[in-house]
Amino acid sequence: MNIESFRAELETRLLIEKEYIIQELSLIDDYQEKLEVLGKFNEKYKELIKRIANEDGIDLNVPYQTENPLHSENLTYEQIILGKP
Repeated sequence: MNIESFRAELETRLLIEKEYIIQELSLIDDYQEKLEVLGKFNEKYKELIKRIANEDGIDLNVPYQTENPLHSENLTYEQIILGKP
């Protein structure tokens, strides 16, 4: 599992998406429309993470290995990246 290359690829793609969403939001005056655009971005973000992980052969369901052995929660990489369900 190459998490570093995954992270680098994700950062690059998210920077591109960030620029796009900033431009799009600047053209919208309605608060509700802005929330809808942000919701779409959030879904694209989640799908992008899953797609890149799949392309790189990274299983997001693998338990995240913490350096703290006293840490009691057993979270997967997906839960760490996308947030706990």
